[in-house]
Amino acid sequence: MGRLRLDLLAVGASMVALAMLVAYLAVMRSQEDDPAVWAVVVLVLGASGAAYGAVVSAPYRRAALVVAAVMLLGLGLLAILSIGLPILLAGGLCLVAAMRERPLPAP
Repeated sequence: MGRLRLDLLAVGASMVALAMLVAYLAVMRSQEDDPAVWAVVVLVLGASGAAYGAVVSAPYRRAALVVAAVMLLGLGLLAILSIGLPILLAGGLCLVAAMRERPLPAP
């Protein structure tokens, strides 16, 4: 069984997205407000896509990283005045990780 290889950029993006999810939920709880479900879903899906894309041998790695990047960058732009900057960072890390992907050699 081969060793599992991870892309540290995608791991970092996933960790930042999860940290921002926790921060968002904490801020909303401290303000005694309900979090926007769609924002939580985007953060969870973005973090999950980045985590899937972190596995170098994953078959749909590039697609998962691009989708995660688009979702996180979009949410980061919408939330730029509050928690958006770290979310933009996570989306950018996903995008860089997707662009660094080398195509597999033809069989």
